[in-house]
Amino acid sequence: MMESTQVVKALSALAQPTRLAAYRLLVASGPAGMAAGQIAEKLNASPATMSFHFKILSHAGLIESRQDGRFVYYSANFEVMNGMVGYLTENCCGGDLAACNVPSKIC
Repeated sequence: MMESTQVVKALSALAQPTRLAAYRLLVASGPAGMAAGQIAEKLNASPATMSFHFKILSHAGLIESRQDGRFVYYSANFEVMNGMVGYLTENCCGGDLAACNVPSKIC
């Protein structure tokens, strides 16, 4: 289970429209992720702007990167995402997740 400081850091990183949009794209793309340039293009943002946002998301542990030739690919860190959701729903309905129809794991 994540600590509250980790959850606050992750939620803070997501509390910005471009970062939230980028993260949602990465979640949708699955473990393969997407190239940095593809994300910038889809969000109509400059590479320098996206680099700044990737740094914040990475620092929060929400994304991971890998180099493939000239390209950098980013992917969502699903373990951290599931930990965050678990932390947020830990006491839902007195701990009876079935009562409030909350999945124990998203991915």
